[in-house]
Amino acid sequence: MSAVDAAKIWSLNYRVLVSVIACAEPEICALGLESKELFLLAEIDEHPYPAELAAALSMPKATVTVYLKRLEAAGLVRREIDPADLRRHRLLLTPAGRKAAADGLALLSAEFNKRLGRLTVAQQKELKGLLERIV
Repeated sequence: MSAVDAAKIWSLNYRVLVSVIACAEPEICALGLESKELFLLAEIDEHPYPAELAAALSMPKATVTVYLKRLEAAGLVRREIDPADLRRHRLLLTPAGRKAAADGLALLSAEFNKRLGRLTVAQQKELKGLLERIV
């Protein structure tokens, strides 16, 4: 496969993702979140330290800090001293934050399902297998 083909595949993938986010954005905003804040919430359990979160999401640390301050003020995230290292703060989702993350991810899933519905079940399985091989 040529580089042009790879670039075209990458572009199509990007367009699907952007389209899903754009279509779900109004409903995500109705939850009181921006889509980037939703992605932060969705990663906190796996990456509970701000620097880790920034790296996992390929976001500047300063940007993550701004979003985290907003999420903390909204009562969706809290910081606590890490008992294993008293110099570090660990992020935790509050029950409201956990619900907002679940609700927001459900909106994205529903929007993505609309696109997957254009494929047969066999095509969906094939797509899943291909994406797993790429990852």
